[in-house]
Amino acid sequence: MLEFMDYVQSAFYSTSRWNVDNSYASLTTTAHNLLDFRIPLGARLHISSLSAPNFATSYTLGSRGVVDGSLSFLYSSLGLHVPVQSSHVPLSNLVRGYRHLKELVGSDKPKAKGRWFRDVFTGPADTLLYGRLYLPASTLEASFLRRLSPTQLLRVNCVSDSSLPGGGSVLAILQNDNGKYSTEYLYSTDSSLLGVRGLYNFGLDPRNPDHQSSNRPPAHPWDHQNGRLSAGAEAYLSPINKSFGISTGFRFTTLPVHSGFPYTMTLTVNPLMGNLSSTYAVKAGPNLAFCSRFDFNVYSYESEVVLGLELWSRKQPNASVEWATRMIRDEWRKPEDNVNGVLKARVDNNGRVGLSWETKAKELLLSLGAGIDLKKPEHLIGNVGVEVSYSS
Repeated sequence: MLEFMDYVQSAFYSTSRWNVDNSYASLTTTAHNLLDFRIPLGARLHISSLSAPNFATSYTLGSRGVVDGSLSFLYSSLGLHVPVQSSHVPLSNLVRGYRHLKELVGSDKPKAKGRWFRDVFTGPADTLLYGRLYLPASTLEASFLRRLSPTQLLRVNCVSDSSLPGGGSVLAILQNDNGKYSTEYLYSTDSSLLGVRGLYNFGLDPRNPDHQSSNRPPAHPWDHQNGRLSAGAEAYLSPINKSFGISTGFRFTTLPVHSGFPYTMTLTVNPLMGNLSSTYAVKAGPNLAFCSRFDFNVYSYESEVVLGLELWSRKQPNASVEWATRMIRDEWRKPEDNVNGVLKARVDNNGRVGLSWETKAKELLLSLGAGIDLKKPEHLIGNVGVEVSYSS
């Protein structure tokens, strides 16, 4: 389940019309949501508030052998008008599961009312500031987001911790989203790391909608009107460590016009390390999704298989035959939430099982989880935890 500050930051992206899915970093988001969900460890309490559309606070208290916690503050120049009371926030906005991609939008579309229109700058850029202090370690993390133009976003992440080399690190990312393709440029003070990423979407070009025909019916599942094929790559270089890395990846996912079950397939390759990873996720029904991932190393011949599922429990069944299209609606304007809870489960070929149950209990949000190791009967139950969240 998303923490409150992550939920508010997602609202900032959505309100400012930034497409978080059109980047190489989000290529495997669907598989990550279904297979790599977080299992709570120990007991943790979150109390949060969006006291004004531009200002949010959050306090966390936990116990994992020792008492720890954190204080968080967030400011957004863009007013965020989203449900914030824990009893009113739809679970579908907090639980990240199968990721439905929307149609690409060209850069000539207005990105934020009164700020940009047809690439003309008309006002101050949208900005978000976020800070979090962890106690008792006194670790500080901060983020700065700024929309530089309709197609550009600057993000700077900072961490201050005495245990890190140099006492901390700074990561700066400049993202460019042109619809048809996107690029990212990265710099980290940790080892002076330099990086570049790129993603290209085959098929329709949202920048030239008048030059493309969308009247003919889709021919087959791989047709560009049924789905979207994307290809990308990334490269990193550290002059200090005299090391570099590269990877490439592909993704095919169905779009809302697809009449069958939505599905997503990805393939990522790291040729230097010899790693290959493929995933397949399918939305088998309005309340059920399956996902699998196969990892293989061509040098060591080591492999790993992970299987996972996501099951949504609703107050009343959704009998509409158009469920696949309705789930693509604006995520911040959904009708009243009818979700009782969400069950996630995963298992790998090493006998490790992960379980998570997220639900509501009156005014509270609950997240329970457990890790099980079937190959170690003497330590069958590993991580067990519960998180309780309240926001207003």
